[in-house]
Amino acid sequence: MNKKAVIHLLSVQSGNEDEKIEVVTPGSFSKKGDAFYAIYNETEISGMEGTTTTLKIAENKFSIIRFGSTSAKMEFQKLKPNISLYDTPYGTLEVNINTRDLSIDVNEDGGEVYVRYNLSISGMKAQSTVLNIKIKTQKA
Repeated sequence: MNKKAVIHLLSVQSGNEDEKIEVVTPGSFSKKGDAFYAIYNETEISGMEGTTTTLKIAENKFSIIRFGSTSAKMEFQKLKPNISLYDTPYGTLEVNINTRDLSIDVNEDGGEVYVRYNLSISGMKAQSTVLNIKIKTQKA
């Protein structure tokens, strides 16, 4: 199974003023083993042009894997902290992720992933973030 898909990502960081980032992009959607994969290319708008992003969606685990001008593997598993390295053209950052809530409702036609997490970079104050992803496959 490998289908064309439209991937809609909405990220909201809570703080003094909520910061929203919304992206709607074409990509592909497939299943390998017990996991689903949504893959898309970043654009200049995201600041990561030249990067391919893979969303790996399993039963109780969600990962964002980036390769290219920016490289990272961020894993989200409810109540399980994760530390990853985020390589950018400007240097490498240590990213700490503490997943507070994770909801996955995905099947071969697409679906939705909701994750609420705290993210801190290199010991800075944690930012509370909500990421909502909707994947809609297209008919061949």
